[in-house]
Amino acid sequence: MNADNSELPGTRPDLVPLDGIGEAGHRQSPTHDDHAGGGDRVTPDPAPAPPRWRELLGPEHRGAAVVLAAGVLVGAVNIYLASSMLPTAVAEIGGESFYAWNMTLYLVAMVIATMLVSRFLARWGNAGAYLIGFALFMVGSLACAVSPTMPVLLAGRCLQGLGAGLLSGLGFAVIRSALPRRLWTRGNALMSAMYGVGNFAGPALGGLFAQFGSWRLAFVLMAGAAAVCGAAVPRVLPRGERGNAAAPVPVVSLALVMAATVAVSVAGILHDTMARTAGIAMALLLVVGFVAHERRSARRVFPGATYRAGSALKWVYLTLGLLSFGVAVESFVPLFGQRLAGLPPLAAGFFGAAVSLGWSLTQIAASSAVRERTVRRLRTTGPVLLALGFLVQGLLQREHASIWWVIIWAPVWCVAGSGIGLAYPHLSVAAMTAATDPEEGRQAAAAIATVTTMSTAFGTAVAGVLVSLGGPSMLGSARWLLFGFAVLCAIGIFTARAADRTSRPRRSAAVEDRPVVNQDS
Repeated sequence: MNADNSELPGTRPDLVPLDGIGEAGHRQSPTHDDHAGGGDRVTPDPAPAPPRWRELLGPEHRGAAVVLAAGVLVGAVNIYLASSMLPTAVAEIGGESFYAWNMTLYLVAMVIATMLVSRFLARWGNAGAYLIGFALFMVGSLACAVSPTMPVLLAGRCLQGLGAGLLSGLGFAVIRSALPRRLWTRGNALMSAMYGVGNFAGPALGGLFAQFGSWRLAFVLMAGAAAVCGAAVPRVLPRGERGNAAAPVPVVSLALVMAATVAVSVAGILHDTMARTAGIAMALLLVVGFVAHERRSARRVFPGATYRAGSALKWVYLTLGLLSFGVAVESFVPLFGQRLAGLPPLAAGFFGAAVSLGWSLTQIAASSAVRERTVRRLRTTGPVLLALGFLVQGLLQREHASIWWVIIWAPVWCVAGSGIGLAYPHLSVAAMTAATDPEEGRQAAAAIATVTTMSTAFGTAVAGVLVSLGGPSMLGSARWLLFGFAVLCAIGIFTARAADRTSRPRRSAAVEDRPVVNQDS
């Protein structure tokens, strides 16, 4: 039996997209042993040593890895940094009636920017697009720092969101040319871990600056960080090839996604349960309209492979979206810690970062997987742990919980977060290797950030509805939220398996268990 797929139509001999979408989609050459029976039997190659973190962070790739990770980190930190400082800012400059629009405008701007990444790359290349992203974020941060009124602050937040969204999408797209293929999973793990770090560091830093009334200084420091990273871009990133600079902008797709993001963000800040439900329903209808339009249109945000029958890419994106959806629970963990266990605000805030901690730490180990079978198991096990963690946490909730219950809660939150960490980097690589055409590959990679940002916004709105349904009892709210998210995130188990079935070629068990061999330098 021969595992060579080079004769299959539509494939290249050096790159098989979504063929056991593991470490990087490389074609492997199994070894053949002739035994007494005269049969030609395929045996698995010896497992190669996985690429080490020291290689990614060594002198050759350190600069690129740091810039890619920093681009994601500044946006992730800034989401919660600004939210933590906003009460202090409102006390100084006023504008309390616009309070809720701080997060809404930022997320809308982020989503729009992530959908334009491939066009920025085609027009300005890797370095140019990154410089624009850091510049937008820096100017937006400075505008926030000097804002005399709330409208000016919100305008700065829009610029920050555009820069952060562009940088987040660029990280997943530029990694294809900035790092060798064997380091893609490590690079994706590093970048996606930055979302977890941001969820942890953002509230802590924001609370610290707000405590001392220095919210303007925090924005100045964010601008300084963007300037430092931007200065390093020309020296550490490849310029990249410029594609079709005249590529048309998918205006209708952008409008539909923007409207869906606005609807779900507004739903998240409404207090009436029916109004929230209506907002989410409207957002879902707009997403359905977006998908229907993209399937027919030649001007797309997502690559064409997403909508082709038999493609695993749509299942990969859905699984990524459901994992990101689950992160929204973190917003309510501090509330439950304070009301159900009597934790002080600072302790409850750090307790709320347990999901992100589990997410970030698990990726360090999970990104070492190289065997196709192991990678597939990690992608399908991730949603199981996430849903199971929420289910168990819901069963453990108690009113007036003692410190012993809190001690039990913490590792369960970490287990739920570890589900994201196990699957996210390998699913990201699966999306990146979904296309052989470089331009479509960049588009597929950039869409990872779009899916992540939109799913987080939807998750936040749905979480608000579930918490309202469980009220006025805080215990009821906690259980409605956790059981509801357990059910919704469990859908990811089926989408992950669908991606696995769609992408897995027919092969023997021996070939199926072979390691992923990386041939690039």
